[in-house]
Formats: sequence, C-alpha cells, structure tokens
Amino acid sequence: MKTTLKALMLSGVALGLIGSATADEAELEARIAALETLVQNLSAQLEAERTQTDQDIVRLEAAASSAPATAPAAQQDGMMLGETNVRVGGYIDLDAHVTSLSDGAIGSSSIARDFHIPGATPIGGSGTTATDMTAQASRIFIAGDRDIDGNKVSGYFEMDFLGSLQGNERVSSSFSPRLRRAYIDVNGLRVGQEWSTFQNTSAIPESASFLTLSDGMVFMRQAQIRYTSGNWQFALENGDTTVTPVGGGRIEADSNTLPDAVVRYNHTGDFGNVSFSGLARQLRYEAAGIEEQTMGYALSVAGKLNVGGGDDVRFSLTGGEGLGRYIGLNAANGAAINPLTGELEAIPSYGGLIAWRHPFGETARLNLGYSGLFIDNPSYVASTMTQSVQSVYGAVLWDIAPRVTMGAELLFGQRENEAGNSGDISRFTFSTKYAF
Repeated sequence: MKTTLKALMLSGVALGLIGSATADEAELEARIAALETLVQNLSAQLEAERTQTDQDIVRLEAAASSAPATAPAAQQDGMMLGETNVRVGGYIDLDAHVTSLSDGAIGSSSIARDFHIPGATPIGGSGTTATDMTAQASRIFIAGDRDIDGNKVSGYFEMDFLGSLQGNERVSSSFSPRLRRAYIDVNGLRVGQEWSTFQNTSAIPESASFLTLSDGMVFMRQAQIRYTSGNWQFALENGDTTVTPVGGGRIEADSNTLPDAVVRYNHTGDFGNVSFSGLARQLRYEAAGIEEQTMGYALSVAGKLNVGGGDDVRFSLTGGEGLGRYIGLNAANGAAINPLTGELEAIPSYGGLIAWRHPFGETARLNLGYSGLFIDNPSYVASTMTQSVQSVYGAVLWDIAPRVTMGAELLFGQRENEAGNSGDISRFTFSTKYAF
C-alpha cells in the first residue's frame, strides 16, 4: 500500500512539472533532472522493501521448519475419525462352479463345494456332477492407524462368509460372517489372528476360484504373537494337534500346552522375494486316561520371482515331521497313535507348488500351475488314510473395468489313499469380482 501511494504521488508531481513547463530550455532540463531524481529515489525504496520482504519470508520458513508439528500429516487415503485414519475395503465376489467327481459326492453344505480342499475328494462310490453358485467369498475389512506419543499404532479386522453353518440355499441364502484376520501392530509387534508366519502369502497363485493348488501349499491363519525386526520374524502361534487314531480318521486333540514356534527370514529385491521358514511344534494328545506327546519340525522356502515381461513364478517347497495341518488344508495329520505301544508318532510329509503368471493383451493374464503333497504314514495306519494329493490348473483372468475382474479356471485334482485307490475331481469355475 505504501509503495502504491508513493507511485501515485510521484505521478502527480510529474504531471505538475510537465503541465507547468515553459519554452525556457534550461528550466525544462532542471525539471526533468528533478523528475529523474524522484524516480531513482522511488526505485531505491522499492528495492529496499523487496529485500526486507525476502528476509521476512526466509525467517518465517526457518521458524516453521524448526517448530514442532501441531497437526497430523495429510492422509493419502481413508477418512479421519478423531485422530485415527480409518479405511474400509474388500470385494464382492461371485463364483460359479461345475464340479465333477469320479467317486462319491461332497455334501451340499461342505465348504469343499466352494473351493478345492484336497483331502475332501472322495474315493469309492459312484461319480457325481453338481453346479454351485455362491457369493460367500465376498469380503470386507476395516483398518485404522494413529500416532500415540510418537508411536504408530494400527489395527486390522477382516471377515467373509465362507464355511458358514448358518443359513441354506432354499430361500434366502443367508450366511453368517466368519473371522479371517484381526490384529494390532505397534513397534514391530503384531498381536491377534493373522496368516501364519510360516506361510509366505506372495506364493499363493492367482486364480478365478477362492483358492487353488492348495495340495502342497502352506495355508494357515491363527492367533499369534509376532515380532518383526528387519528381515527377521519370530512368532509364537496357537498350537493344535490333529491325530490319526487306531482305525483311521482324525481327532482334533487340542491338548497342546506349548505354542507353535516359527522363525522366518525374508529377502526382497528387484528379482521378487523369497523366504526361509522354520517351524517347531508340540504334538500332544490327552484323552481317556491317555497322555502322549512328541515334537514336530518343518522347513519351508517360498516366494515369487519376477522373470521378465511382467511374468512371475510363484513357488513353495515344504517338508518335515509333524507338519500336519500346516499344509494341504490338513490333508495329513500331525501325528498317529501306535496301536502296539500307544505312543504318539509324528507323521513325515513334504509338498510344494509352482505356478506361472503371464500377462497378455491390455489387462488379461494366464496362470498355470501344479501342486502336490506326499505323506509317509506309519505302516499301521488304516488303508483309507490319504497318501498323496495332487492337482494342476489353468486360469485366465481379465479386468473388464477398473477394479472389476472376470475369470475362468479349470482344475483337475487327485487323492490317493494307503490302499492305492484314488478319486479324481474336475472343476470349472467362472468368477466376477469387484474390489472396493
């Protein structure tokens, strides 16, 4: 404002000088000289004010950078509820399956009608074919995080509707939600229900169905206490022993007195990622006056490798004694009861998977893979117990719109028992998924 007033005053002076000019050349030159002096003085004042303004800006910026923050940084997503950034997401999923079984049938209320559970493939009986359509894999999660005394605290809660024993398909198809994951994080500590630390989830193949190649896959969610430090992870997880009793079948003993212990090392780079995991677990059975226990051990290497052109290879290889429920969706038990001694013996098993993902076109990708689990049951177990499960699959997925994916998949699987008998499953799946 001061500068503007000075400019106006100078303009008035200039006009006055010019308006009163006479023919006297000397007088005119004197007045021009006076005008030049005024202009020079005004320029000097403007330069002084600009310099002072620049100094003020520098001083204010320095003060702001050294002052403590009084408001949280702007969030990239979610919404602020008080001091907590909250995010809600998930997906809506429709899966349509046509399942053909060479032997027997899978019950209409079984979760094995919704995705591939290797140990549920029947052996013996007449072949059947059934078509199922379900939206039970639809999922929702709520996540939140906030800063508390300089510590970032976050929480995550997730559920879907698979495996619901409430509801039926007769009228309303009303299915109850189930807990998938629920945990809190603070300073490298994760407490709650989460994927087992023994599992590398990046090795899970992309599929049109909820889950494929589960035969040799480590797949487990359970309550745990996990600590992460750099590339290392250490966890104590919920223990539960599945036992093969005399005569065959399965007992979920749930008699553990010690948690399962996991150590894992992760390595990540431009190549992708790979993890090395070790598992030690107590196998314990206590019932009807019998109290027996032994130990189980397992090792696993798994990951996802980038192989150029957008392709990747996902893999895992796992083996040990007493591995049990950690692999193949519990196609093998962790231990067996020796009918001669009554002792509990850990059951050796090993398995793995490999899958190739190849993008093509603008949004499509082809997935191919194989998975298998092989179980070294003791010689005294019943001939009906599972000896091996294997499967192959191929799936094509394409994004028909942002966040909307359609897929078609064909899976062929086989289960073989200790008697050498086998049963096959062939399943075609068509799916449509919208992620939000």
